[in-house]
Amino acid sequence: MIKARADRFSMAHSSTQPAYSDEGELIARARAGDAAAFTQLVERYERRIYRLARHITQNDEDAEDVLQDSFLKAFQHLNDFQEQSRFYTWLVRIAVNESLMRLRKRKPGRFVSLDEEIDTGEETVAREIAVWDDNPEQRYSQQELRQILMQAVDSLSPIFRTVFILRDIDELSTEETARALNISVPAVKSRLLRARLELRDRLTRFFKRKADDVFAYM
Repeated sequence: MIKARADRFSMAHSSTQPAYSDEGELIARARAGDAAAFTQLVERYERRIYRLARHITQNDEDAEDVLQDSFLKAFQHLNDFQEQSRFYTWLVRIAVNESLMRLRKRKPGRFVSLDEEIDTGEETVAREIAVWDDNPEQRYSQQELRQILMQAVDSLSPIFRTVFILRDIDELSTEETARALNISVPAVKSRLLRARLELRDRLTRFFKRKADDVFAYM
C-alpha cells in the first residue's frame, strides 16, 4: 500500500524520468564550454535535485545551497563523468553528498552515514501492523494524502528517507540508487524495505489516531 501511494504521488509530481536522447550531446557541448548546453541540463533536473535536497536536509535554505553547489560541482567536474550511468544518477550522488555535509555540520556527533552498516534483516523490522479500519482515500483529498505521506517520509532517518525518495518517488532503479549512494544493491533493498515498513507503521498510527479523535467527539 505504501508503494502504491508513493507511485501515485510520483505520477502526480511528474517524477518519472524520461529518456533524453540529446543528453549525451548536451554533455559533450557543455564539456566544450557551451554554457547554454549546461543550462539546459540544470533546467531539466533542478526541481528534482532541490526536492531531494529538501527531503534530506529538511531545510529550505540548505536545500537551495545544495542545489547551487551540486550544479557548480557537476560543472567543475564534468570531465570526471564517465557516462557509465545516467547524468541524473551522477548528479544525485553529488547532491546527496552535499546534503549530508550540511547535516553533519548541523548535528555533529549525531549523524549516521548512508554507507554505515546497519541491521536491516527482514526479521528485525517485520512485525504485525494494524489494518486501517477505513480507507483514507475516502476521507482525504489526494493533496491531503500527499502532504500526509511526505510528512511521514520526512520523519524517517536520512539513510531510509533518501533511499525511499530515490526508489519510490524519483523511480530510480535499484542499481541506479546503489550507484548514486555508493552502497550495495542488497543495502538498497533492505533499507527500502525498512523505510516502507516504518512508513506504514507511522501512517497506520496516524490514521488510527485521527479516527479515535473523530470518535471522541461523537
